[in-house]
Amino acid sequence: MGLTKQYLRYVASAVFGVIGNPKANIAYVTLRGGERGRYVAVAACEHVFIWDVRKGEKVLILQGQKHEVTFLCPSPDGIHIAVGYEDGAVRIFSLLNGESNVSFNGHKSAVSVMRYDRLGARLVTGSKDTDVIVWDIINECGLYRLRGHKDVITEALFLKDKNLLVTSSKDSFVKWWDLDTQHCFKTMVGHRSEVWGMALLNQENRLLTGSADSELRAWDINYLQEEKAEGEPKVKKGKTLLDDDDDEDTQEGADESLEERILSCKKAGSILREARDRVVSLTTDTKSRVIACHGNDSVLELFTVLSEEEVQRKMTKKLKKAKKKAAKAQEDAGEEAAEPVVERMLKDEIIRLTNVKASAKIRWADCLSCAGGELKVALLLQNNTIETYSLKTLDKTPTANKTARLTLGGHRTDVRTLAFSSDNLAVLSASGDTVKVWNRSTLQVIRTMACEYALCSLFVPGDRQIILGTKSGKLQIFELASGSLLETVDAHNGALWSLCLAPDQRGIITGGADKTVKFWEFELIKDEQTGQKRLTVKHIRTLQLEEDVLCVKFSPDHRLLAVSLLDCTVKVFYTDTLKFFLSLYGHKLPVLCLDISHDNTLIATGSADRNVKIWGLDFGDCHRSMFAHDDSVMFLQFVPKTHLFFTAGKDKKIKQWDADKFELIQTLEGHHREVWCLTISPNGDHIVSASHDKSLRLWERTREPIILEEERETEREAEFEESMAKGDVPVVPGETEGEAAPAGKKTVETVKAAERIMEALELYKGEARKMEEHKYACENAGKELPPPKPNPILVAFGNVSPSRYVLDVIKKVRSSELEVSLLVLPFPYVPELLMLFNSYIQQGLEVELVCRCLFFLLKIHFGQISSNQMLLSVIDELRTNTLSKVRAIRDVMGFNSVALQFLQREIESKEDVMFFADATGQLKEKKKKRRKRERAILTIA
Repeated sequence: MGLTKQYLRYVASAVFGVIGNPKANIAYVTLRGGERGRYVAVAACEHVFIWDVRKGEKVLILQGQKHEVTFLCPSPDGIHIAVGYEDGAVRIFSLLNGESNVSFNGHKSAVSVMRYDRLGARLVTGSKDTDVIVWDIINECGLYRLRGHKDVITEALFLKDKNLLVTSSKDSFVKWWDLDTQHCFKTMVGHRSEVWGMALLNQENRLLTGSADSELRAWDINYLQEEKAEGEPKVKKGKTLLDDDDDEDTQEGADESLEERILSCKKAGSILREARDRVVSLTTDTKSRVIACHGNDSVLELFTVLSEEEVQRKMTKKLKKAKKKAAKAQEDAGEEAAEPVVERMLKDEIIRLTNVKASAKIRWADCLSCAGGELKVALLLQNNTIETYSLKTLDKTPTANKTARLTLGGHRTDVRTLAFSSDNLAVLSASGDTVKVWNRSTLQVIRTMACEYALCSLFVPGDRQIILGTKSGKLQIFELASGSLLETVDAHNGALWSLCLAPDQRGIITGGADKTVKFWEFELIKDEQTGQKRLTVKHIRTLQLEEDVLCVKFSPDHRLLAVSLLDCTVKVFYTDTLKFFLSLYGHKLPVLCLDISHDNTLIATGSADRNVKIWGLDFGDCHRSMFAHDDSVMFLQFVPKTHLFFTAGKDKKIKQWDADKFELIQTLEGHHREVWCLTISPNGDHIVSASHDKSLRLWERTREPIILEEERETEREAEFEESMAKGDVPVVPGETEGEAAPAGKKTVETVKAAERIMEALELYKGEARKMEEHKYACENAGKELPPPKPNPILVAFGNVSPSRYVLDVIKKVRSSELEVSLLVLPFPYVPELLMLFNSYIQQGLEVELVCRCLFFLLKIHFGQISSNQMLLSVIDELRTNTLSKVRAIRDVMGFNSVALQFLQREIESKEDVMFFADATGQLKEKKKKRRKRERAILTIA
């Protein structure tokens, strides 16, 4: 067997060029006890970047996997941040080390909102799949799924002191949920269109909602349970039980009575925004004293919520004014007027603070109240920019001062062209307004220069100058040392689509929309201003064609020139005489990109018809046509000194191909939008690609060989796993209907976990069978025989017993995936598992975990277990053992808790030190008393 061709794997190395992805929100975070308002978290495709806005540096990257980030929510303690993804997954990251240990899978589509409760023990998530899920952070599991909305969830808020949740959606409804009964007890229908944002104000006695119009509607919340008289009998919460013959009106009446028992909502008025379009985002600071909202424009509107004292002062002033006016009117009329009454309006409680004008359209905003009445505002703009502002809320006319603007690390618009320097160290990227040069190893920007809309680019030999071709048909020459524009040359009358360096490195050719290909020579001329020599280009000849030129390329031996035209053909000419040589036709749509191999034998063309064709340059014969991408092929380039080439497509993928064997070698996935262009380093070790998601990605060639059969096998396995995870989850009895449902979702991990439990149980059964056979053999032989060899797996785990091995496997299942894994488990394994649970509880092993599994299995298999006579004795034993063990654990916890409290009191009495919350409370009291004394002394003085 001959030697096979070896291919080396390219892997993702870094993501750069993206400052903040507008798909997910911006959030202030604290890092390792640092100052508040210094760090902001933003999404960067599948990662989360933490930026130091003061230094303009990236300080932490929270690594994602492959799906885009869609929402961020920092925890109340500031140590963790919850990250929601496009596929519905939620991961909790630690801000101390950037690692994620907790992940939840419950939603079927992108997470649209997340909020923590006051203590940070629960997390509520809303999604595009219209479900709301409440997660237990401490136990790392899902509590329940709440169904009821008919469109994307836009906001979800916990109430601080009550076990209630309020959610809003694009279906125009705001729903109130009682989390004790997992029941929607109130639906607010006062909006005519989508509810885009929501906030709780005034100690949660007011709800503010933002809709598709210019009004912010305010609703007064009246908690009725608190106001009930003590002597009144308490009515049990929950759905009212109705007889079968009761009609629907009675049901509605029951729901209304339940609603009345908890709270009532009444519209208090509305605040008019200056913007006329919909609310894009609505947010408040942590104390809910400042409201920030914006539409699809560049203006952020800030409102402040006055305290009760401030409102009373304002009303007193108003009343004085009204009395004065009434007295004056009485004097003029000479009649006795009635006492004036001043009505309290919403505009007396919520007043406009100021407007913040950003440099571009705002996509997300976050605000943070700091000491001394300072308000910090962070804005994530649509054009890959972060801006921060600061204003003093205590001033009479507060003005917002811009404190930072992060723009250096990325382009404002999509990158349309890339180029590598000859030493493989510098990368050029150019967009609609700027051209940047990056250091490939550090990924830092070396130069940023303003330019016109760039379509193509290259480094001039020597890497001291760069040339850009622009949409207006100009050639722009920049010098890198000074970062200055040397010259702008009018090259074409239409867009300059393509640029190619001559193989002798003495000049370039350009192709444009004016149906011409122009040849240029490099020249050094004396600069009139500086008197020094500088580079320019001199036009030497023109090739006139019948159609717009889309791409031009020299053959490496400088003999031929390939030109792709708008008529879907590629024409090949002799370079010296410009005589026609070949016409390559076969593409159904225009050829957008082409390249010629290093040995001048092959030409590869990529077209908008999604195909790549490989042609011979000797006779123009088509060697092979390959369906390459699911959308237009945007870029194509050969790896230097090989017959391997890369293509980039609008289908978000980059693919490597073998032009000799006509095979797909590997697919590089990572971009989340159309890939516009890529460039390969001269040594072939690095690739840089640019996409519509604003990111630039660096890919590196490793020393790992690719075996094509294994690659295809891996792809098939991934497809199979994906289809397996999409299968239906078994139905939990009693939970198919209604608003509440289990939180989990069937995934590849849960299926694998169930398989591991099944394998462990099979191993346990096999070992038990082996021991029985050994016992039987001993009885027959009448003597003790040597014990059978244990299973190698048990030996590998340190000679653990089979039952202990089953427990270890269950322990290794993630807490968030445990219920769904048990749900997938077939019933024939359940009796064996229940018997094992009995033995674990008797031995006191992992009682909490075992009880959790036991109760879940009893709940989902209740009918089959209760009808199985053989399991009655096991269930009876479980009942007694579980009760006694759980009581014992509870007693130990109670004893330890009381002992700790006793120790706390002892230490306090000995050292006169107050612990935790008491100390802060008493310190505040002391400060208040001191201030009162100082005021009293000043008054006397």
